[in-house]
Amino acid sequence: MCNTAEVIIVGSGVIGCAAAYYLAKQGVSVLVLERDQSIGNGGSSRNGGGVRQSGRDPRELPLAMYAVEHMWPKLSEELEIDVEYHKQGNLRLGKTERHMEILQGLTERAAACGLDVHMIDGAEVRKINPYLSDEVIGASWCATDGHANPLLTTLGYYRKARALGVRFCTEEEVVAIQKIRGKARRIITAKAVYEGETIIVAAGYESRAIASTVGIDIPMRKELIEALVTEAEPKMFAQMLGTADADFYGHQTDHGSFVFGGASGMESVNKDNGNMAVSSITAPCICRGIMKYIPKLADAKIVRTWAGYEDLCIDGVPVISSVEEVPGLILACAFTGHGFGISPVVGKLLSQMALGEETFLDIREFRYDRFQAAI
Repeated sequence: MCNTAEVIIVGSGVIGCAAAYYLAKQGVSVLVLERDQSIGNGGSSRNGGGVRQSGRDPRELPLAMYAVEHMWPKLSEELEIDVEYHKQGNLRLGKTERHMEILQGLTERAAACGLDVHMIDGAEVRKINPYLSDEVIGASWCATDGHANPLLTTLGYYRKARALGVRFCTEEEVVAIQKIRGKARRIITAKAVYEGETIIVAAGYESRAIASTVGIDIPMRKELIEALVTEAEPKMFAQMLGTADADFYGHQTDHGSFVFGGASGMESVNKDNGNMAVSSITAPCICRGIMKYIPKLADAKIVRTWAGYEDLCIDGVPVISSVEEVPGLILACAFTGHGFGISPVVGKLLSQMALGEETFLDIREFRYDRFQAAI
C-alpha cells in the first residue's frame, strides 16, 4: 500500500527532512507528511541561519559542539549542494552593564562545558568587526560558531531523501494519531489514513496538538518571530551577530544581502498570499535597532519581510524522545529557536532512535518524561 512505510515523519522542516535522509541511508522506507503546500515552510524557512554553540543551554551544548565539529563542515559535500556554511565566529553583543552580566553568565557556563568562548571589550569587538557602533561595550566571542543557509540546507536534505526513495505528501494535515494494540501506528489526516511501525512527530508547535491525540502533552508555547532581508551590500563581515537579550540576530549572506531577525512584541501580522509577513510596526522597530548596532546599514533597502512561530519549551531545551506511554511514538519538537544549528545531529539521532539503536550522544536531558511529577 502506498499509504504505509516503516517510519512516518510528521513535518517536513529541516529536522524532519534530515531524519528522513539518515533513515533512508539505512534502507528504511520513509513517508513524510506535511500540512503545507511547500516543504519546510515553517521555522526552517523563517530563521536567521545561526550555527552556534555559544548562548545555548549547557544541556544542548554536546549536540551543538558535535554538529560543528563533525557534521557541518562536510554537509555541503554530503548533500551535494552548497549550504553556505561559514565557521567564522559569533559575536553576542552587549550595550549595558546588565547585558554584560548576562553574557558573562552564558560564557562561564559554556566554558565549563569545554567550549572555547570568552568575553571581549568594545575595542576588541570593533577589531573583529569594525562596522559595529561605539554603543557596543563588549561581547562574548566564540570563534568556532558560524551560520548557514536554512533554505538550502532543508532543500539539500529533501532532495537527497527523495533520491533515496523517501515519499513526501504535502497538504496532508494530521488530525490524529491512533494506537493499535497499544502502539502508535496509524495517522489520520483530513484526506487519508497512513500506517507505519514508528511515527516521528517533528512539526514545531503543531506537535503539541498532534501528540495530544494520544494523551501526550508537551509543555510549550508559540512565540512570533520576525525577519527581514536587505538588498545586496558590499561585503562587510562574516560573523554571526546576536545580542545579550536575544532581541536581534543576523549575518551577511554569500549573495551580499543581510538577513536579520528580531521582535517588537507585536503579535499581529500581515498576510502575503497566505503566508505571514511582519506588520508595518514590527519591521521599522527591528530596523531602528539594527541601525544602532550597524550605522552603515542605515540606508540599506529592505526587499522582503516574513514572520513565523517558534515553539518554546517550558524549560528552554527541546524534546527529543521516545514516549514510554505510547510505544512507537518519537517526539522532536520544542526547539525554542535553537533547532537549525543542531538539525544534522538531531536528524541522525532520530534515525537511530527509530531503528532501536543506542544513540551516539546522550539524549537523556531531552526525554519527555522529565516533565512528569516525581512520585
